[in-house]
Amino acid sequence: MSADGRIAFARERPPGSNKTFTYTANADGGNVKRLFSSGPSGGPRWSPDGRRVAILAACTDGSEDCAFTIVDADTGRIRQVKMRYPGLMTGCTVWSPDGRRFACEGFGEPNATRNGIYTLRTSDGGGLLRVTTNHHGFDTPGDYSPRGTHLVFARFGKDDRPLGLFVVRSIGGEVRRITPPGTIHSSPGDWSPSGNRIIFARRVNAQRHNSLWVVRADGSGLRELRLRGAPPCGGPISSSTARTCIHPRWSPDGRKIIFGIVRRKGGGEIENVYTANADGTGLTQITRGGGDEEPDWGRTP
Repeated sequence: MSADGRIAFARERPPGSNKTFTYTANADGGNVKRLFSSGPSGGPRWSPDGRRVAILAACTDGSEDCAFTIVDADTGRIRQVKMRYPGLMTGCTVWSPDGRRFACEGFGEPNATRNGIYTLRTSDGGGLLRVTTNHHGFDTPGDYSPRGTHLVFARFGKDDRPLGLFVVRSIGGEVRRITPPGTIHSSPGDWSPSGNRIIFARRVNAQRHNSLWVVRADGSGLRELRLRGAPPCGGPISSSTARTCIHPRWSPDGRKIIFGIVRRKGGGEIENVYTANADGTGLTQITRGGGDEEPDWGRTP
């Protein structure tokens, strides 16, 4: 059932500091625990077996060149692997379905022609494979298809301008756009366990907040996923009561979704983690930290 499993999320502490730390909790929000105690971290993603969490964090030896950090959710044991390809910075948290590879956001330093998505082995950070090329911007991997044959990713152009969501084979090749040109997306997409839908956050124009959208992997069937039982996301930026939905992902069985809702409070904003059924019903608040973001839902080990 969807109520099984655990969630991981990043929590800003103290509020307004722009420093996040990774936590885990039960799927109902109970039993909240700090996952990584060695410093700030974020971007958590559960391993396919539900035992480990990949996070973005500095190396515990004080350096900044860790390609990935993996934490055992039960024991807290940490394994870090440093970047091993000179001139290429890689940040990796997106697991392949068999757990053997990561899809990584890559930046060439100083050579921007190396920008793009790469994959590498989760065991040792080796076996580098280039998947996409983006000389004038960057590509952010969202998720593998359930069989691991494809990746969905967000593409950004010059000045971080969002260009849309795309799909590519996980070994590289021609990329295929799946959202209309001009889409202002705010997440790189998450593939449903059944493999036929991709969920993401989108602004229909610059004057509105993010709302949740679903599209098929071939780009057909684009539709907004409206939440029921609460003020809707996606309202006008000018509205003091409008909310934004962000960072949606599927539950392990695809029956539910998990995401963040941002709303204004006083002179600032607060964000908490929510879940809902895949049809938008059953909206449930999961966290109340006020700075909780980037949730991910792992299966029961």
